[in-house]
Amino acid sequence: MHIVLANPRGFCAGVHMAIDVVDQVLDLHPEKPVYVYHEIVHNKHVVHRFKDRGVTFVEEVSEVPEGAIIVFSAHGVSPAVREEARQRNLTAVDATCPLVTKVHSEAIRYARQGYEILLVGHADHQEVVGTRGEAPDAIQVVESPEDIPRLKIKDPNSSKIAYLTQTTLSTDDAEVIITALKQAFPNIKDPPSSDICYATTNRQQAVRQIAPEVDVVLVVGSKNSSNSVRLTEISANVGVPAFLLDDVSELKDDWFHHVPDRGHGGGPWDARVLLTAGASAPEDLVAELCRELLNRWGGKHGASLHADKTLEQRDVFNEDTEFGLPATLKKLMREKGIDPDSRRIRVGNYDLTAETYGAAPKRVALTVGGAAGTR
Repeated sequence: MHIVLANPRGFCAGVHMAIDVVDQVLDLHPEKPVYVYHEIVHNKHVVHRFKDRGVTFVEEVSEVPEGAIIVFSAHGVSPAVREEARQRNLTAVDATCPLVTKVHSEAIRYARQGYEILLVGHADHQEVVGTRGEAPDAIQVVESPEDIPRLKIKDPNSSKIAYLTQTTLSTDDAEVIITALKQAFPNIKDPPSSDICYATTNRQQAVRQIAPEVDVVLVVGSKNSSNSVRLTEISANVGVPAFLLDDVSELKDDWFHHVPDRGHGGGPWDARVLLTAGASAPEDLVAELCRELLNRWGGKHGASLHADKTLEQRDVFNEDTEFGLPATLKKLMREKGIDPDSRRIRVGNYDLTAETYGAAPKRVALTVGGAAGTR
């Protein structure tokens, strides 16, 4: 088996920030219960690890005792949720991804200017629920082109119509809907810049570029992770079967049975596999899966592993992103005598060691984009 690790993959800066926020709240107040509104990110392993440390996840603010600490998830919340937290005298720490906050700000601005707003996304996704809550009377959700004839628009030719998008959408799927919106509403206004997260776009582009060279794509991520599901769809769009798995325990041999004989009997022994992960999937799960693939099929009949033949990382984009800490978390730090300016949340490169991945990956630079920059 030959394994290709996509770069970028896994945690984006927003997920790093959200997880780090909960980590730091736990460290600052080990004596207090910590509550998180919804799953902090859409990954069952991340959630279970925090539960093991005493974090309580809630679906309603009313479940949180008055005066307690609550962390808002990376997906963002509506003003009504924030107000309910204030009414209950909760210490609210906002771990909303700054890129989601950008979409919230656009929704508020367009609504104040009298625009009818069409929000492209999944109506039941927490991010869309939160964004819609910023201007519920002005926003309609569009999940597919089939929704467009059912929209209630005052004047289809008006220049006071704008669209926004959920940040974790597939760029392919979003483009289909946006094209249909522009046909239906010729004067519809684009957002100032793309709402789809740069990290989502980068991970999708890496799969789109590399998938045609392999037989199978494996995506590490949870079923409720929108951006992880989108990665499997991107692969399917270029004609390569893709499978979403939470961890190595869900790996199935029959995913590779269609692979032709390239000198080792076909199937998994001759498979070329692209391994990637959604933006909320921890890298240790990717490494564990990589080790298992190499242990099972990296060398036939006990043959030694050769990193340049069995494992490589394709660098399509190099992300180097930094986010600041939420204001409430900074306040909690200062109360404990900690300088928040010394603590930032940064995403860098992977430590590609043989001990971690089962072999030392050969790096192949396909970089089409530079660093994502500081945000």
